[in-house]
Amino acid sequence: MDVAAAAVRKARDLGATVAGFVPAQQLNDCPSARGAGPPGFCARTGSVLVLGLYHDPDRPEMDWWEEGASTPGDRMLQQIAEELRRWLGAVHGVDARVLPYQIQDGGIYLKDAAVMAGLGYIGRNNLVIVPGFGASIRFRALWVDLEVPLPDAGRRPAFCEECPAPCQTACPMHAFVDGRYHRAECLERIDVNKKTARGERRSTDHCRVCELVCPAK
Repeated sequence: MDVAAAAVRKARDLGATVAGFVPAQQLNDCPSARGAGPPGFCARTGSVLVLGLYHDPDRPEMDWWEEGASTPGDRMLQQIAEELRRWLGAVHGVDARVLPYQIQDGGIYLKDAAVMAGLGYIGRNNLVIVPGFGASIRFRALWVDLEVPLPDAGRRPAFCEECPAPCQTACPMHAFVDGRYHRAECLERIDVNKKTARGERRSTDHCRVCELVCPAK
């Protein structure tokens, strides 16, 4: 039995929008690791199962960050990952571990992992564009004690190159001032949002302009 294929099907049955595997060792030297430093979780064996969940723009509350509790959408992904971990062990005798979200807590570069798992490609808005769902996908991952081949990675199609890039011109923080994504400007907006939310004791409604104006599907 192809356990990896069965795990992908099970992930979808549990509520994941998309799912795919990438050999864990490939992530140790992914593009983000080369640019920003090694991931928190590094392994030479096993594979990473990436789970993606569609965040419908008509349900913005899925993406509202809560102090000490992440977001409702992220909690849904965590639940799917935990149920999948238990299923892998109980049904197939395969060890698995749900990986933390943050790099400093032992996580991985999720966007790199999603692309390398063949789920999509990096758009000009620096987000993963998943065919059929655009940029409105959030990710979590598990390490699984399975060896899988490296799938074909997503490649940016001509559509993105020919697009007038409203994601870049609409950014309120001018994070794409020279056509490239600048993380510091984006994080500045996130930090302001969080501080405002704490002061008003409410959930944080983060900026999603570059995601919501993207016409890719």
